[in-house]
Amino acid sequence: MTLKLTKNELRNQQTRLSQFQKYLPTLQLKKAMLQFEVSLAQMELSRLKDEMHLIRHQVEDFAPFLLEKVTVNLVEYADIIHVKKRYENVAGVEIPLFDGVVFREPHYALFDTPVWTDQATDVVRELVVAREKIAIAEEKKRALEKELRSVSIRVNLFEKILIPRSMQNIKKIRIFLSDQQLAAVAQAKVAKKKIALKKGES
Repeated sequence: MTLKLTKNELRNQQTRLSQFQKYLPTLQLKKAMLQFEVSLAQMELSRLKDEMHLIRHQVEDFAPFLLEKVTVNLVEYADIIHVKKRYENVAGVEIPLFDGVVFREPHYALFDTPVWTDQATDVVRELVVAREKIAIAEEKKRALEKELRSVSIRVNLFEKILIPRSMQNIKKIRIFLSDQQLAAVAQAKVAKKKIALKKGES
């Protein structure tokens, strides 16, 4: 679109520049907050993965018992009905938070199961909970990173394109209007000289 070199356009460009400069600090603050939240989400994810690693070792401790010919199927004991999560607004992003796992309660005869069943069930369920926590933490991190990318694009747009372009447009219009004003003054002086010369001749 061709830039109009008029006083009205100068006012429009100045208004736009003022709005951009007013909104940019808000975007920059949001970007900084999101960067911090992404960093926290990454640390949380690392911690959860370390926890899962430790729990997996505990599950492996039960491996010899699981080789016994028994009627217990621990997979059934870790059957998930529902993963509970809630959402919270962080830096303008709806992020998921882990709220628990509801397991299906298996039916078994108390005297027909090995003594280690309850303990093994707890550990296997802990592993499942750890896995679900990681899945939700990854979902949270993805949501924050997506918003961070979006805000970063807008910050770059304001800093590198919109604000410099408005400043350049204002400068261009001002130079043009100033040149016009100088030309008008010069023309007025020439006209004044001509009038003075005519009066002198008569």
